[in-house]
Amino acid sequence: MDSTKEMTKRQFHKSVIEVVVLSEEPLSQDDLTLGEIAYAIQEGDCVGVWEIKAAYVLNGKQVAAGLLDLASDPGFFRLNEDGVELEG
Repeated sequence: MDSTKEMTKRQFHKSVIEVVVLSEEPLSQDDLTLGEIAYAIQEGDCVGVWEIKAAYVLNGKQVAAGLLDLASDPGFFRLNEDGVELEG
């Protein structure tokens, strides 16, 4: 990392959300996306609720690490792995 560059001053947010679903058939994470589950709750054969269980404010370095943990890339928020803004 270029030591003259500082971590971004932007704030980021992490939300931990719990979804509870009642259905006649088991749900499989391998077969359904979160969008499909939401559709099944709203329009289909399932009943469910969701709740924000925790909310955090993250700095650039924390969100960069969180993106990597989620198999994404810090570049999603225009950051490098140290939470420094990418140029351009």
